[in-house]
Amino acid sequence: MIALLITRAIRTDGHPYETGNQAMYVIELTYQKPLADIEAHLEAHRHFLDVHYEKGIFLASGPKNPRDGGVILASSSVNRQALEEILTKDPFRQHDLALYRITEFSPVKCLPVLKDVL
Repeated sequence: MIALLITRAIRTDGHPYETGNQAMYVIELTYQKPLADIEAHLEAHRHFLDVHYEKGIFLASGPKNPRDGGVILASSSVNRQALEEILTKDPFRQHDLALYRITEFSPVKCLPVLKDVL
């Protein structure tokens, strides 16, 4: 799963860990409707997020500032095609409330404190 991203070398000197270069994803949502429409579906959207946090797919999420969308950080536990399928289930997408831009990246380093969650 996500922990496979990190090499097994144990660092105690506070320096960044080298990672296994597996793809991770930054998903940027841009709202297409007024905030009142977003708020009407926010509880369902947060439930959608919770389901995928429990599966270890989503690692962090939250609104952008200014509040014109949001960001989701997704793990390497799924490939891009599976992630795109998952995102079709988001109430924000189902109600045409937001556009989604997926940026794939290969982390090569992380803080030691993140070694067990990436």
